[in-house]
Amino acid sequence: MKKQDKTFLTFLTVLLGVLVIYLYRPFLMTIVIAILLAIATNSATQKFKHITKSNFLGSFISTFLMSILFFIPLIYSVNALVQLANHFDISYMEKISNYLTNLHYKLPASLSYFQDSFDKTIGSINVKNISNVILPYIANFGKISAGFLKDMFLIVIFYFFINLYADNLLNYFKTVLPMEKEEMDKIFSKITDVMNVVFYSILISAIFEGILFSFIGEIYGYNGLLLGVLYGFSSLIPVIGGAIMWLPITLYQLATGHTKEAMIFAAYSIIVISIIADTFIKPIIIKYINDKFFKTKTRMNELLVFFSILAGLSTFGFWGMVLGPAITTLFISVLSVYKKS
Repeated sequence: MKKQDKTFLTFLTVLLGVLVIYLYRPFLMTIVIAILLAIATNSATQKFKHITKSNFLGSFISTFLMSILFFIPLIYSVNALVQLANHFDISYMEKISNYLTNLHYKLPASLSYFQDSFDKTIGSINVKNISNVILPYIANFGKISAGFLKDMFLIVIFYFFINLYADNLLNYFKTVLPMEKEEMDKIFSKITDVMNVVFYSILISAIFEGILFSFIGEIYGYNGLLLGVLYGFSSLIPVIGGAIMWLPITLYQLATGHTKEAMIFAAYSIIVISIIADTFIKPIIIKYINDKFFKTKTRMNELLVFFSILAGLSTFGFWGMVLGPAITTLFISVLSVYKKS
């Protein structure tokens, strides 16, 4: 091929690539998420394909299990929250606000310097102002949830077809991209290993801690299933995590005069879930599943995983917990290949 022909072909390829991205831009995020989820569950999907001796059945089983474990709880929680939003009672917020405003809490002596600021912050709580911020979101919650459910449906569809044609797609990109096959295999292997660790850690954390929280919620007369699902997803947020769930419920219990129940609720959430389950039991379960079923060799620094999830959530929202580690891993993998080239 002549040099000018190759230059024109390169220009045409880039131009068409830009047009393709522009054409499919409404679906880019869902496609990327589906690809990353397919990579994260690749080892399990391959096992299903091997057991059933069918590419179609293996992909279908993987998609079905993904829907049950991940998407169906999301869809259920969104529908339940829509119902709650339609029957939202502002008096709940008023009770909590009145309780906090009338609370005369003395900080420890070592923090007495912040007492005035603390009192001013509590005193500045205004239900009306809070309502003005929250109510528009509640009014549009149905519209937001409809878009979310549409994205869920598209991710499931893309996830199935990516698994179905995974081998063909991977072999095609290996021939098209200007990289050695060994380098491509190394990058894909590292991304797969890290995404396995991140994905199954997320899944186990959500299920395990969600079940524990649904138990205490059911005891006190709340919708245990909904609380479990919401706690499972909120626990994935670094630092604050499950406090998003148990703190408002604890405050409501205090505001309605159920001091004993509130203390038990908070103590159970902190000691049983955050300390015992999250710190000691969950790592053992993750290690067992990894060693028994997936045997992932690659290890990614836990602090780096933590910050990649935090950065992903800040930049991309909910799906950032998948995108953050994937982008970070891809960058590190490419750097390692570039260093050796």
